[in-house]
Amino acid sequence: MDRAQGWRLRPAVAEDAAACAAIFDDWVEATDWMPRVHPADDVERHYREHVLAVCAVTVAEVDGRVAGFLALDPEGLVGGLYLAPEARGRGLGKALMDAAKALRPEGLTLWTFVANAGARRFYAREGFVEAGRTAGEDEEGLADLLLAWKP
Repeated sequence: MDRAQGWRLRPAVAEDAAACAAIFDDWVEATDWMPRVHPADDVERHYREHVLAVCAVTVAEVDGRVAGFLALDPEGLVGGLYLAPEARGRGLGKALMDAAKALRPEGLTLWTFVANAGARRFYAREGFVEAGRTAGEDEEGLADLLLAWKP
């Protein structure tokens, strides 16, 4: 816990699925270039039945509420790193990424959208480099990048 900042990291529990899904849904709604592919109830079900069931999910709590999360699959793929708007700029994203790096010291990969300039800058600062690229063969139809971190 970073008591000075008023937040802490902890492993997610099943009851965190709704909060994680809501953070993702809020990001989709606030991002003008991101299409809504699945309704909110499907997103929450996906987080409950797949993400929290299969991935190592670390949540960031601020004042006792889930304010962000990172999902890491068994192969070392970061399946999502999202923060609530009020949690950004406090070091939570870096702390979550540091926790993932500690879990997978041999390396991590992740996909990010080419349009997500802020995420691309963050990942570059964290030592990720481009390892692949698509023209939009994903369900959103958006070009994306495969990024890799090797220690």
